Amino acid sequence: MNARDACLESLTRWERTAEFADDILHGVLDRSRLNALDRAFVTEAFYGLLRRLAQVDFLLGKIREEPLDEATRRILKVGIYQLFFMRVPHHAAVNETVNLARKGRSLVNALLRRAIREMDDLRAALNTAPDAVRHSHPGFLIERWKEEFGPENTAVLCEWNNQPGQVFVRTNTLKVTRGELLRSTTQAEPHPAHPLVLEVKGVPIPWLIQGLCYVQDPSTLLACDLLDPQPGERILDACAAPGGKTSYIAQLMRDTGVIVACDVSSTRLHRLRENLSRLGATSVQVAQQDWQQPAPETFAGGEKFDRILVDAPCSNTGVIRRRVDVRWRLQEADFQRMPYKQLALVRNLAPLLKRGGVLVYSTCSLEPEENRLMAERIAREIPSLELIATRRSLPFADNMDGAFAAKFIKK
Repeated sequence: MNARDACLESLTRWERTAEFADDILHGVLDRSRLNALDRAFVTEAFYGLLRRLAQVDFLLGKIREEPLDEATRRILKVGIYQLFFMRVPHHAAVNETVNLARKGRSLVNALLRRAIREMDDLRAALNTAPDAVRHSHPGFLIERWKEEFGPENTAVLCEWNNQPGQVFVRTNTLKVTRGELLRSTTQAEPHPAHPLVLEVKGVPIPWLIQGLCYVQDPSTLLACDLLDPQPGERILDACAAPGGKTSYIAQLMRDTGVIVACDVSSTRLHRLRENLSRLGATSVQVAQQDWQQPAPETFAGGEKFDRILVDAPCSNTGVIRRRVDVRWRLQEADFQRMPYKQLALVRNLAPLLKRGGVLVYSTCSLEPEENRLMAERIAREIPSLELIATRRSLPFADNMDGAFAAKFIKK
């Protein structure tokens, strides 16, 4: 398997199944035995193609109006993305893409060469295409964001989503200081969003192996800082896997007290345990629990918690830059369906909180139904919880992923 074979296989699986792009790519790369340079090419080509999918489909429609079989369409998408959005010499993009075709090679060759001849005209047509094409996002998302944030911010947000994300790490102060990390490499620098976060050009492998850091966007720390866990307390992280927030909570507590970290998926819990072990967070107890159902009275020994973090499943519209295919998996109905699940989580968790305790509800969504309106709904429908503060981050305003957190006190 060469790099373009791997990209084509990834695209084929993504179109044919409901799997997420991250899972597909990791599986394909694990089997491919490609070197580091080729793996980087596959990652850029596959993720970039999904980001620019509407634009690529538009360009393909311009050079071929007649129907094409699905296999040939996929091959041409791989070629068009290289020609228009990657720094690949035209002859290499054409030749390698033609080699992917088992049949119809002459057609693939002819269409890609036509795209090269008409490139200036095609780019001009793309620049005047409808918003959904030009920004490569579903039209219903663009309209929602225009209403919430305005047309200018929406355009900036879409362009943000269409670029590869920066790499950030959170310093794991259970093992090292930020200064020690900075002194060990010239490839990292502090990020103004958070005193523990570094922006890195590439994460040093020893940092990962030794658990000196955790790859994490600054926006994900917002909810934990609002939770403000204290050493010695009893904390519940209700939707914990893969463990970024859990390990940061342990860090804030100096790894004292008790943290109960839950998830509904046994596979995700396995990953959570691995991360906690690597990071040295020994105060965490892991439990499998579906919070769509009320917890049994014997859960975690029947004791109530000082603080609860509810990092609720959501639409993920704040992290589309990193979860590149989310935009194409979302449907308008999701924004009516998700709030019911989110409210059920909080309703089932509220009884586990001590009087005077803190509950933080958080998402990585930009949508009012899941954020501001949900916080107001929780306060209205669960009278024991008093809303006292909210925080959010917006990519176009804060230069980091989108996130929301609401802090409640149990009366």
